[in-house]
Amino acid sequence: MKPLIGINLDIRPGTSEQFVLNATYSRAVQAAGGIPILISPMPDEDLNQLLSVVSGIIFTGGKDYNPDLYGNLPHEKIDLAHPLRQDFDIRLMRMCLLNTQLPILGICAGHQLLNIALGGTLVQHLDDGIDSQTSIKHVVADEKASDFSRHQIKFDKSSHLKKIFSFEKIDVPSSHHQAVGGLGAGLRVSSKAEDGIIESIELPERGFTVGVQWHPERDYAGNSPLFNSFLGAAAGY
Repeated sequence: MKPLIGINLDIRPGTSEQFVLNATYSRAVQAAGGIPILISPMPDEDLNQLLSVVSGIIFTGGKDYNPDLYGNLPHEKIDLAHPLRQDFDIRLMRMCLLNTQLPILGICAGHQLLNIALGGTLVQHLDDGIDSQTSIKHVVADEKASDFSRHQIKFDKSSHLKKIFSFEKIDVPSSHHQAVGGLGAGLRVSSKAEDGIIESIELPERGFTVGVQWHPERDYAGNSPLFNSFLGAAAGY
């Protein structure tokens, strides 16, 4: 049987709120041999039941999590996620980490959420840090563009992701103005961009628990080893 993969949703505010998902996430799961299960916010009791059924969780990209989660005051250029999404996402991440061994793949904001949930911090706006001194363009102006910015990342030689991709460096599609700052408990850096920005993290003491700052779902062909490894872990869960 194909593994069921839970995917959290974004929330579009309005007169009638909408739960939304970029179709590339769902298609990547299907291409790697899984069945996507879209997870809308729900109470813990229902969430516990759902987590007993799925075989892995993908945490998707989105707007910025409130820096009060990691004890910082907000930067003027942050764009906050919907409060309902933030509340659900942090509960979902913590329940996965504390109560299960479910494989976890965090993408962009999901990667940052993994770090926050384990006590880490974020660089709230890259233009005020390393990014202002480099030619690397981490963010794209139009989030709806068919192609994100692309740049190279380099894996740590002893990292799990290096084993997954089998290359020292790869080109990735990128769109983010925040980044992992101080590492959460137990996490290790598995890759960086040439400017030193952290591009992926992993939790060695746990089964498949990986966060990537780039958007692998936007380039499935180039990132199929990541999705295949995640789905393999889910199939064996």
